[in-house]
Amino acid sequence: MALLRSNRNYRFTWIGQVVSEVGDHFNNIAVFSLALANTGSGLTVAGVLLARGAAVMFAGPVAGVLLDRMDRRRIMILSDLIRAVLALGFIFAIPMGRTWLLFLLSGALMFASPFFTSGRASILPAIASSTELHTANSLTQLTQWTAVTIGSFLGGSAVASFGYELAFVFNALSFVFSAFCVSRLHVVEGFRPQREDLSEDKVLQPWQEYIAGIRYMRAAPLILGIGLIAVGWSTGGGAAQILFSLFGENVFHRGPAGIGLIWGCAGIGLIAGGLLAHAIGRNLGFEGYKRTISIVYLIHGGTYVLFSLTPRFGLALVFIAVSRAAVGVSSVLNFAQLLRHVSNEYRGRVFSTIESWTWMTMMISMALAGAASVSVDPRTIGAVAGCLSASTALFWGSANWRGKLPEPARAGVEPEEVEVHGDPVV
Repeated sequence: MALLRSNRNYRFTWIGQVVSEVGDHFNNIAVFSLALANTGSGLTVAGVLLARGAAVMFAGPVAGVLLDRMDRRRIMILSDLIRAVLALGFIFAIPMGRTWLLFLLSGALMFASPFFTSGRASILPAIASSTELHTANSLTQLTQWTAVTIGSFLGGSAVASFGYELAFVFNALSFVFSAFCVSRLHVVEGFRPQREDLSEDKVLQPWQEYIAGIRYMRAAPLILGIGLIAVGWSTGGGAAQILFSLFGENVFHRGPAGIGLIWGCAGIGLIAGGLLAHAIGRNLGFEGYKRTISIVYLIHGGTYVLFSLTPRFGLALVFIAVSRAAVGVSSVLNFAQLLRHVSNEYRGRVFSTIESWTWMTMMISMALAGAASVSVDPRTIGAVAGCLSASTALFWGSANWRGKLPEPARAGVEPEEVEVHGDPVV
Protein backbone atom coordinates (compact mmCIF):
# COMPACT_ATOMS: atom_id res chain seq x y z
CA MET A 1 0.00 0.00 0.00
CA ALA A 2 2.87 2.39 0.74
CA LEU A 3 4.30 1.74 -2.73
CA LEU A 4 0.95 2.44 -4.39
CA ARG A 5 0.46 5.64 -2.39
CA SER A 6 3.92 7.09 -2.96
CA ASN A 7 4.82 6.01 -6.49
CA ARG A 8 2.55 7.58 -9.10
CA ASN A 9 4.02 5.70 -12.07
CA TYR A 10 3.72 2.33 -10.43
CA ARG A 11 0.19 3.14 -9.26
CA PHE A 12 -0.98 3.77 -12.84
CA THR A 13 0.81 0.63 -14.03
CA TRP A 14 -0.81 -1.44 -11.31
CA ILE A 15 -4.37 -0.13 -11.81
CA GLY A 16 -4.15 -0.79 -15.53
CA GLN A 17 -2.78 -4.25 -14.87
CA VAL A 18 -5.65 -5.15 -12.54
CA VAL A 19 -8.37 -4.29 -15.05
CA SER A 20 -6.56 -5.62 -18.13
CA GLU A 21 -5.64 -8.99 -16.69
CA VAL A 22 -9.08 -9.63 -15.21
CA GLY A 23 -10.37 -9.03 -18.73
CA ASP A 24 -7.80 -11.47 -20.11
CA HIS A 25 -9.22 -14.27 -18.03
CA PHE A 26 -12.79 -13.43 -18.97
CA ASN A 27 -11.54 -14.05 -22.51
CA ASN A 28 -9.73 -17.28 -21.58
CA ILE A 29 -12.72 -18.88 -19.91
CA ALA A 30 -15.06 -17.77 -22.68
CA VAL A 31 -12.82 -19.02 -25.51
CA PHE A 32 -12.07 -22.40 -23.93
CA SER A 33 -15.70 -22.97 -22.98
CA LEU A 34 -16.89 -21.88 -26.43
CA ALA A 35 -14.42 -24.21 -28.13
CA LEU A 36 -15.62 -27.19 -26.11
CA ALA A 37 -19.30 -26.25 -26.41
CA ASN A 38 -19.14 -25.98 -30.21
CA THR A 39 -16.93 -29.01 -30.89
CA GLY A 40 -16.81 -31.15 -27.73
CA SER A 41 -13.16 -31.93 -28.48
CA GLY A 42 -10.05 -31.33 -26.42
CA LEU A 43 -8.21 -31.04 -29.72
CA THR A 44 -9.99 -27.74 -30.37
CA VAL A 45 -8.73 -26.34 -27.07
CA ALA A 46 -5.28 -27.63 -27.99
CA GLY A 47 -5.56 -25.91 -31.37
CA VAL A 48 -6.44 -22.57 -29.76
CA LEU A 49 -3.52 -22.85 -27.35
CA LEU A 50 -1.15 -23.89 -30.12
CA ALA A 51 -2.21 -20.85 -32.16
CA ARG A 52 -1.44 -18.69 -29.14
CA GLY A 53 1.90 -20.37 -28.51
CA ALA A 54 3.04 -20.10 -32.11
CA ALA A 55 2.16 -16.40 -32.15
CA VAL A 56 4.15 -15.66 -28.98
CA MET A 57 7.09 -17.70 -30.22
CA PHE A 58 7.36 -15.66 -33.41
CA ALA A 59 6.52 -12.33 -31.78
CA GLY A 60 9.09 -12.67 -28.98
CA PRO A 61 12.28 -11.92 -30.98
CA VAL A 62 10.63 -8.97 -32.73
CA ALA A 63 9.25 -7.57 -29.49
CA GLY A 64 12.58 -7.94 -27.70
CA VAL A 65 14.57 -6.05 -30.32
CA LEU A 66 12.01 -3.24 -30.61
CA LEU A 67 11.70 -2.86 -26.83
CA ASP A 68 15.47 -2.48 -26.56
CA ARG A 69 15.58 0.15 -29.34
CA MET A 70 12.36 2.18 -29.18
CA ASP A 71 10.11 3.91 -26.64
CA ARG A 72 8.79 1.06 -24.51
CA ARG A 73 5.76 3.00 -23.29
CA ARG A 74 4.55 3.75 -26.83
CA ILE A 75 4.96 0.12 -27.85
CA MET A 76 2.89 -0.97 -24.84
CA ILE A 77 0.09 1.49 -25.67
CA LEU A 78 -0.03 0.34 -29.30
CA SER A 79 -0.15 -3.29 -28.15
CA ASP A 80 -3.14 -2.54 -25.90
CA LEU A 81 -5.10 -0.73 -28.61
CA ILE A 82 -4.52 -3.49 -31.16
CA ARG A 83 -5.61 -6.11 -28.65
CA ALA A 84 -8.79 -4.16 -27.86
CA VAL A 85 -9.87 -4.39 -31.51
CA LEU A 86 -8.98 -8.08 -31.70
CA ALA A 87 -10.87 -8.87 -28.47
CA LEU A 88 -14.09 -7.50 -29.96
CA GLY A 89 -13.58 -9.72 -32.99
CA PHE A 90 -14.24 -12.83 -30.89
CA ILE A 91 -17.95 -11.96 -30.91
CA PHE A 92 -18.03 -13.06 -34.56
CA ALA A 93 -16.64 -16.48 -33.55
CA ILE A 94 -19.57 -17.39 -31.28
CA PRO A 95 -21.87 -19.14 -33.82
CA MET A 96 -21.12 -22.80 -34.52
CA GLY A 97 -19.06 -23.43 -37.61
CA ARG A 98 -16.70 -20.51 -36.98
CA THR A 99 -14.13 -22.30 -34.87
CA TRP A 100 -11.43 -21.20 -37.31
CA LEU A 101 -11.96 -17.64 -36.05
CA LEU A 102 -11.04 -18.75 -32.53
CA PHE A 103 -7.69 -19.96 -33.86
CA LEU A 104 -7.05 -16.84 -35.94
CA LEU A 105 -8.04 -14.29 -33.31
CA SER A 106 -6.32 -16.14 -30.46
CA GLY A 107 -3.09 -16.17 -32.43
CA ALA A 108 -3.35 -12.49 -33.38
CA LEU A 109 -4.18 -11.49 -29.79
CA MET A 110 -1.17 -13.33 -28.42
CA PHE A 111 1.16 -12.03 -31.14
CA ALA A 112 0.55 -8.52 -29.78
CA SER A 113 0.98 -9.57 -26.13
CA PRO A 114 4.80 -9.84 -25.74
CA PHE A 115 5.13 -6.22 -26.84
CA PHE A 116 3.19 -5.32 -23.69
CA THR A 117 4.19 -7.97 -21.15
CA SER A 118 7.93 -7.83 -21.86
CA GLY A 119 7.67 -4.05 -22.03
CA ARG A 120 6.10 -3.90 -18.59
CA ALA A 121 8.86 -6.09 -17.18
CA SER A 122 11.48 -3.93 -18.87
CA ILE A 123 10.23 -0.60 -17.50
CA LEU A 124 9.77 -1.78 -13.91
CA PRO A 125 13.27 -0.68 -12.77
CA ALA A 126 12.65 2.72 -14.41
CA ILE A 127 9.47 3.40 -12.42
CA ALA A 128 10.51 1.87 -9.09
CA SER A 129 13.57 2.74 -7.04
CA SER A 130 15.91 -0.04 -5.94
CA THR A 131 14.40 0.02 -2.46
CA GLU A 132 10.94 -0.40 -4.00
CA LEU A 133 11.91 -2.96 -6.64
CA HIS A 134 11.46 -6.13 -4.55
CA THR A 135 7.98 -5.03 -3.48
CA ALA A 136 7.11 -3.83 -7.00
CA ASN A 137 8.19 -7.17 -8.48
CA SER A 138 6.24 -9.16 -5.90
CA LEU A 139 3.13 -6.99 -6.22
CA THR A 140 3.19 -7.08 -10.02
CA GLN A 141 3.18 -10.87 -10.03
CA LEU A 142 0.71 -11.10 -7.14
CA THR A 143 -1.61 -8.84 -9.10
CA GLN A 144 -1.25 -11.04 -12.16
CA TRP A 145 -2.25 -14.08 -10.16
CA THR A 146 -5.02 -12.29 -8.31
CA ALA A 147 -6.39 -11.39 -11.72
CA VAL A 148 -6.28 -15.10 -12.63
CA THR A 149 -8.37 -15.84 -9.56
CA ILE A 150 -10.90 -13.03 -9.88
CA GLY A 151 -11.11 -13.20 -13.66
CA SER A 152 -11.56 -16.97 -13.64
CA PHE A 153 -14.24 -17.02 -10.95
CA LEU A 154 -16.12 -14.06 -12.42
CA GLY A 155 -15.49 -15.12 -16.02
CA GLY A 156 -16.89 -18.60 -15.46
CA SER A 157 -19.96 -17.25 -13.69
CA ALA A 158 -20.48 -14.45 -16.24
CA VAL A 159 -20.27 -16.78 -19.24
CA ALA A 160 -22.65 -19.25 -17.61
CA SER A 161 -25.14 -16.48 -16.70
CA PHE A 162 -24.88 -13.86 -19.46
CA GLY A 163 -23.20 -15.51 -22.43
CA TYR A 164 -19.96 -15.02 -24.30
CA GLU A 165 -20.53 -11.49 -25.64
CA LEU A 166 -20.15 -9.87 -22.23
CA ALA A 167 -16.77 -11.51 -21.67
CA PHE A 168 -15.40 -10.37 -25.01
CA VAL A 169 -16.68 -6.78 -24.67
CA PHE A 170 -15.24 -6.48 -21.16
CA ASN A 171 -11.88 -7.80 -22.39
CA ALA A 172 -11.78 -5.16 -25.14
CA LEU A 173 -12.63 -2.33 -22.75
CA SER A 174 -9.98 -3.54 -20.29
CA PHE A 175 -7.28 -3.10 -22.95
CA VAL A 176 -8.44 0.47 -23.67
CA PHE A 177 -8.29 1.27 -19.95
CA SER A 178 -4.80 -0.24 -19.70
CA ALA A 179 -3.61 1.91 -22.64
CA PHE A 180 -4.90 5.01 -20.85
CA CYS A 181 -3.04 4.10 -17.65
CA VAL A 182 0.22 3.44 -19.48
CA SER A 183 -0.12 6.80 -21.28
CA ARG A 184 0.04 8.49 -17.86
CA LEU A 185 3.53 7.15 -17.05
CA HIS A 186 6.35 9.69 -16.96
CA VAL A 187 10.04 9.63 -16.06
CA VAL A 188 12.50 12.37 -16.91
CA GLU A 189 14.89 10.07 -18.78
CA GLY A 190 12.05 8.58 -20.83
CA PHE A 191 11.33 4.95 -21.66
CA ARG A 192 13.73 4.48 -24.55
CA PRO A 193 16.71 2.40 -23.39
CA GLN A 194 19.17 3.94 -25.84
CA ARG A 195 19.19 7.67 -26.47
CA GLU A 196 20.90 7.70 -29.85
CA ASP A 197 18.86 7.60 -33.05
CA LEU A 198 18.55 4.33 -34.87
CA SER A 199 21.15 4.00 -37.57
CA GLU A 200 20.45 2.19 -40.82
CA ASP A 201 22.44 -0.89 -39.88
CA LYS A 202 20.54 -1.30 -36.62
CA VAL A 203 17.19 -1.01 -38.36
CA LEU A 204 18.12 -3.51 -41.05
CA GLN A 205 19.78 -6.10 -38.81
CA PRO A 206 17.26 -7.02 -36.08
CA TRP A 207 18.26 -10.69 -36.25
CA GLN A 208 21.84 -9.86 -35.29
CA GLU A 209 20.58 -7.87 -32.32
CA TYR A 210 18.41 -10.78 -31.22
CA ILE A 211 21.38 -13.16 -31.48
CA ALA A 212 23.41 -10.69 -29.42
CA GLY A 213 20.76 -11.05 -26.71
CA ILE A 214 21.09 -14.84 -26.81
CA ARG A 215 24.87 -14.52 -26.47
CA TYR A 216 24.36 -12.24 -23.51
CA MET A 217 22.22 -14.88 -21.81
CA ARG A 218 24.72 -17.65 -22.57
CA ALA A 219 27.51 -15.62 -21.01
CA ALA A 220 25.63 -15.57 -17.67
CA PRO A 221 24.75 -19.18 -16.64
CA LEU A 222 22.28 -17.99 -14.02
CA ILE A 223 20.26 -15.98 -16.54
CA LEU A 224 20.33 -18.84 -19.02
CA GLY A 225 19.41 -21.26 -16.23
CA ILE A 226 16.36 -19.20 -15.26
CA GLY A 227 15.28 -19.27 -18.89
CA LEU A 228 15.69 -23.04 -18.98
CA ILE A 229 13.65 -23.36 -15.77
CA ALA A 230 10.75 -21.86 -17.71
CA VAL A 231 11.35 -24.43 -20.43
CA GLY A 232 11.38 -27.26 -17.90
CA TRP A 233 8.13 -26.12 -16.31
CA SER A 234 6.54 -25.80 -19.75
CA THR A 235 7.10 -29.47 -20.58
CA GLY A 236 4.21 -30.21 -18.23
CA GLY A 237 2.74 -26.73 -17.94
CA GLY A 238 1.61 -26.71 -21.57
CA ALA A 239 -0.48 -29.82 -21.04
CA ALA A 240 -2.00 -28.20 -17.96
CA GLN A 241 -3.51 -25.43 -20.10
CA ILE A 242 -5.61 -28.05 -21.88
CA LEU A 243 -6.21 -30.25 -18.85
CA PHE A 244 -7.83 -27.48 -16.78
CA SER A 245 -10.62 -27.26 -19.35
CA LEU A 246 -10.89 -31.03 -19.77
CA PHE A 247 -11.03 -31.62 -16.02
CA GLY A 248 -13.69 -28.93 -15.53
CA GLU A 249 -15.88 -30.06 -18.44
CA ASN A 250 -15.24 -33.78 -19.00
CA VAL A 251 -13.72 -35.26 -15.82
CA PHE A 252 -15.69 -33.49 -13.09
CA HIS A 253 -18.61 -32.43 -15.33
CA ARG A 254 -18.84 -28.92 -13.87
CA GLY A 255 -19.11 -26.90 -17.12
CA PRO A 256 -17.75 -23.34 -17.48
CA ALA A 257 -18.11 -22.76 -13.74
CA GLY A 258 -15.92 -25.82 -13.09
CA ILE A 259 -13.24 -24.53 -15.44
CA GLY A 260 -13.42 -21.18 -13.67
CA LEU A 261 -13.09 -22.83 -10.24
CA ILE A 262 -9.98 -24.76 -11.26
CA TRP A 263 -8.32 -21.68 -12.75
CA GLY A 264 -9.46 -19.63 -9.76
CA CYS A 265 -7.97 -22.00 -7.18
CA ALA A 266 -4.78 -22.12 -9.22
CA GLY A 267 -4.75 -18.33 -8.91
CA ILE A 268 -5.26 -18.52 -5.13
CA GLY A 269 -2.23 -20.80 -4.95
CA LEU A 270 -0.14 -18.40 -7.00
CA ILE A 271 -1.12 -15.52 -4.71
CA ALA A 272 -0.13 -17.52 -1.64
CA GLY A 273 3.18 -18.45 -3.24
CA GLY A 274 3.85 -14.84 -4.22
CA LEU A 275 3.17 -13.65 -0.66
CA LEU A 276 5.52 -16.29 0.72
CA ALA A 277 8.23 -15.37 -1.78
CA HIS A 278 7.87 -11.69 -0.89
CA ALA A 279 8.23 -12.51 2.79
CA ILE A 280 11.36 -14.62 2.41
CA GLY A 281 12.91 -12.92 -0.63
CA ARG A 282 14.52 -9.96 1.12
CA ASN A 283 16.56 -12.11 3.49
CA LEU A 284 17.15 -15.16 1.32
CA GLY A 285 20.78 -15.42 0.29
CA PHE A 286 21.86 -16.50 -3.17
CA GLU A 287 22.62 -20.09 -2.14
CA GLY A 288 19.35 -20.30 -0.26
CA TYR A 289 17.54 -19.02 -3.35
CA LYS A 290 18.97 -21.78 -5.52
CA ARG A 291 18.06 -24.51 -3.01
CA THR A 292 14.53 -23.10 -2.69
CA ILE A 293 14.00 -23.38 -6.45
CA SER A 294 14.72 -27.13 -6.37
CA ILE A 295 12.37 -27.69 -3.44
CA VAL A 296 9.41 -25.78 -4.85
CA TYR A 297 9.57 -27.56 -8.22
CA LEU A 298 9.43 -30.95 -6.51
CA ILE A 299 6.37 -29.75 -4.58
CA HIS A 300 4.81 -28.34 -7.72
CA GLY A 301 5.14 -31.52 -9.76
CA GLY A 302 4.13 -33.87 -6.96
CA THR A 303 0.94 -32.04 -6.06
CA TYR A 304 0.02 -31.71 -9.75
CA VAL A 305 0.17 -35.50 -9.99
CA LEU A 306 -2.17 -35.68 -6.97
CA PHE A 307 -4.52 -33.16 -8.60
CA SER A 308 -4.67 -35.36 -11.68
CA LEU A 309 -5.42 -38.59 -9.82
CA THR A 310 -7.83 -37.60 -7.04
CA PRO A 311 -11.49 -38.53 -7.69
CA ARG A 312 -12.85 -35.70 -5.51
CA PHE A 313 -13.31 -32.24 -6.99
CA GLY A 314 -12.68 -30.47 -3.67
CA LEU A 315 -9.35 -32.21 -3.13
CA ALA A 316 -8.38 -31.51 -6.72
CA LEU A 317 -8.87 -27.79 -6.06
CA VAL A 318 -6.64 -27.99 -2.96
CA PHE A 319 -3.87 -29.85 -4.78
CA ILE A 320 -3.85 -27.46 -7.74
CA ALA A 321 -3.66 -24.52 -5.33
CA VAL A 322 -0.60 -26.02 -3.59
CA SER A 323 1.01 -26.85 -6.92
CA ARG A 324 0.61 -23.30 -8.16
CA ALA A 325 1.80 -21.86 -4.83
CA ALA A 326 5.14 -23.56 -5.49
CA VAL A 327 5.24 -22.04 -8.97
CA GLY A 328 4.48 -18.63 -7.44
CA VAL A 329 7.48 -18.83 -5.13
CA SER A 330 9.76 -19.77 -7.99
CA SER A 331 8.43 -17.08 -10.31
CA VAL A 332 8.87 -14.17 -7.89
CA LEU A 333 12.35 -15.27 -6.82
CA ASN A 334 13.53 -15.88 -10.40
CA PHE A 335 12.13 -12.59 -11.64
CA ALA A 336 13.92 -10.77 -8.82
CA GLN A 337 17.22 -12.30 -9.92
CA LEU A 338 16.63 -11.17 -13.51
CA LEU A 339 15.84 -7.61 -12.43
CA ARG A 340 19.00 -7.60 -10.32
CA HIS A 341 21.39 -9.00 -12.91
CA VAL A 342 20.11 -8.13 -16.42
CA SER A 343 21.34 -4.81 -17.76
CA ASN A 344 18.85 -2.30 -19.16
CA GLU A 345 20.34 -2.60 -22.65
CA TYR A 346 19.31 -6.28 -22.91
CA ARG A 347 16.25 -6.39 -20.70
CA GLY A 348 13.65 -6.43 -23.47
CA ARG A 349 15.40 -9.25 -25.33
CA VAL A 350 15.93 -11.36 -22.22
CA PHE A 351 12.32 -11.18 -21.03
CA SER A 352 10.85 -11.69 -24.50
CA THR A 353 13.24 -14.57 -25.24
CA ILE A 354 12.26 -16.39 -22.07
CA GLU A 355 8.60 -15.83 -22.94
CA SER A 356 9.20 -17.23 -26.45
CA TRP A 357 11.05 -20.28 -25.13
CA THR A 358 8.26 -20.92 -22.65
CA TRP A 359 5.54 -20.81 -25.28
CA MET A 360 7.53 -22.83 -27.78
CA THR A 361 7.88 -25.67 -25.26
CA MET A 362 4.27 -25.29 -24.20
CA MET A 363 3.24 -25.70 -27.82
CA ILE A 364 4.90 -29.10 -27.98
CA SER A 365 3.42 -30.09 -24.63
CA MET A 366 -0.06 -28.88 -25.65
CA ALA A 367 0.12 -30.64 -29.01
CA LEU A 368 1.06 -33.95 -27.42
CA ALA A 369 -1.57 -33.59 -24.68
CA GLY A 370 -4.25 -32.62 -27.18
CA ALA A 371 -3.47 -35.56 -29.43
CA ALA A 372 -3.33 -37.93 -26.47
CA SER A 373 -6.68 -36.66 -25.11
CA VAL A 374 -8.46 -38.44 -27.97
CA SER A 375 -7.54 -41.89 -26.63
CA VAL A 376 -5.84 -41.42 -23.23
CA ASP A 377 -7.53 -40.65 -19.92
CA PRO A 378 -6.92 -37.00 -18.90
CA ARG A 379 -5.83 -38.20 -15.46
CA THR A 380 -2.96 -40.16 -16.98
CA ILE A 381 -1.91 -37.19 -19.09
CA GLY A 382 -1.94 -35.00 -15.98
CA ALA A 383 0.23 -37.42 -13.99
CA VAL A 384 2.83 -37.49 -16.76
CA ALA A 385 2.75 -33.69 -17.01
CA GLY A 386 3.37 -33.37 -13.27
CA CYS A 387 6.38 -35.68 -13.43
CA LEU A 388 7.85 -33.71 -16.34
CA SER A 389 7.53 -30.41 -14.48
CA ALA A 390 9.04 -31.91 -11.33
CA SER A 391 12.09 -33.05 -13.31
CA THR A 392 13.09 -29.37 -13.53
CA ALA A 393 14.16 -29.59 -9.88
CA LEU A 394 16.60 -32.39 -10.67
CA PHE A 395 18.33 -30.56 -13.52
CA TRP A 396 18.54 -27.29 -11.58
CA GLY A 397 19.76 -29.06 -8.43
CA SER A 398 22.39 -30.97 -10.38
CA ALA A 399 23.70 -27.80 -12.04
CA ASN A 400 23.87 -26.06 -8.67
CA TRP A 401 25.64 -29.00 -7.01
CA ARG A 402 28.27 -29.00 -9.79
CA GLY A 403 28.87 -25.27 -9.34
CA LYS A 404 27.40 -24.31 -12.72
CA LEU A 405 25.18 -21.51 -11.37
CA PRO A 406 27.48 -18.85 -9.90
CA GLU A 407 26.06 -15.44 -9.13
CA PRO A 408 26.89 -13.01 -11.96
CA ALA A 409 27.91 -9.42 -11.41
CA ARG A 410 24.98 -7.16 -10.71
CA ALA A 411 24.01 -5.27 -13.84
CA GLY A 412 20.48 -4.26 -12.94
CA VAL A 413 19.36 -1.29 -10.90
CA GLU A 414 21.43 -0.13 -7.95
CA PRO A 415 20.42 2.61 -5.46
CA GLU A 416 22.63 5.30 -6.97
CA GLU A 417 21.33 4.64 -10.50
CA VAL A 418 17.70 5.43 -9.75
CA GLU A 419 16.30 8.93 -9.61
CA VAL A 420 13.00 9.13 -7.78
CA HIS A 421 10.77 11.73 -9.40
CA GLY A 422 7.66 13.43 -8.11
CA ASP A 423 4.44 13.76 -10.06
CA PRO A 424 4.95 15.61 -13.34
CA VAL A 425 3.02 18.78 -13.96
CA VAL A 426 0.23 17.89 -16.37
